[in-house]
Amino acid sequence: MSAERDLTRLVAGMRPELHSGRYVFTTVDGPAPAGVAPVATVAESEGLTLVVRQEEADDAGLAYDYVAAWITLRVHSALDAVGLTAAVSRELARAGLSCNVVAGFHHDHLFVEHARADLALAVLKELAEHPDRSAV
Repeated sequence: MSAERDLTRLVAGMRPELHSGRYVFTTVDGPAPAGVAPVATVAESEGLTLVVRQEEADDAGLAYDYVAAWITLRVHSALDAVGLTAAVSRELARAGLSCNVVAGFHHDHLFVEHARADLALAVLKELAEHPDRSAV
């Protein structure tokens, strides 16, 4: 299946999926500690950012200050598609929700405040039902 580039089809086909669990952003010098299986990593000059399950961070004694829910947009978005991140973040911002986006090869992954995950999911589903709102 080829990746989608059309913004209207991307938004209409998002099919947001909420993963179970609580996720945190933390940073380490060097590789991830034993017992920690990151769902995402970002190499920065200050250290390696890890997105991990909260219980793994707790068990490894890793510091964090933001607890997130993980939502995957199930549409296969092209890495050069224009506007999906903007459309999603705009609607979430209108609802007063922060969002941290990580792009994978096949899908976009959103990390939103865990306590407000249900609201974020509802906003995304509403946007998918009305993709005309996605015009940038």
